[in-house]
Amino acid sequence: MLICIPDVLGPEQVSQCRQVMDKAHWQDGRMTAGPQSASVKNNMQLPAASPEARELGDIVLDALGRNALFLSAALPLRILPPMFNRYGVGQTFGVHVDNAIRNVPGSATRIRTDLSCTLFLSEPDEYEGGELTIETAYGANEVKLPAGHAVLYPSTSLHCVQPVTSGARVASFFWIQSMIRDESPRSMLFELDQTIQELQGERGLDDPASVRLTGVYHNLIRHWAET
Repeated sequence: MLICIPDVLGPEQVSQCRQVMDKAHWQDGRMTAGPQSASVKNNMQLPAASPEARELGDIVLDALGRNALFLSAALPLRILPPMFNRYGVGQTFGVHVDNAIRNVPGSATRIRTDLSCTLFLSEPDEYEGGELTIETAYGANEVKLPAGHAVLYPSTSLHCVQPVTSGARVASFFWIQSMIRDESPRSMLFELDQTIQELQGERGLDDPASVRLTGVYHNLIRHWAET
């Protein structure tokens, strides 16, 4: 399941993030990659422990906590603190799959990476190339979204960032451990929740069918959830 989430950040928040990033010190992105990923990774990242990364991460996490579509699709249990990368001309990240387990910086906590998320912070016309290409059962999907929009996809997917040929691509990226480990039931719960919201919009919150379906939704979460 690949889901594009519009307007995670508004224009003012994107502008605030960009101002912080413009003044920050960047490091070689390979410093946070494993041996296989490092061989195909060529970008820059904000150090995860830097004040700038922490400030920007708080902005992103606060926005995600208020985004109904993200919460419905991800059913998050834990979110790794957001990280931030930059691709200049000639930089790319070849085909790879994300690590199954990630350590939370500065703690002993580890999370299982069920879902990957990229939040775009550059407008598409600011750079050429740089598409996030995600392999799915139905073929490759190229994703290049407006600033403030995000894409959520399974961490099991092979994916890459195409070479940037002009300008610069900046984004936030992070991983989510969902309460629902398996993609299939998580997708069904998402579709059920979206259907319930449509019915409530058409018939009102007290519609008997919506109430019954809401009960089914929560009982399925009780059955499948890991907490």
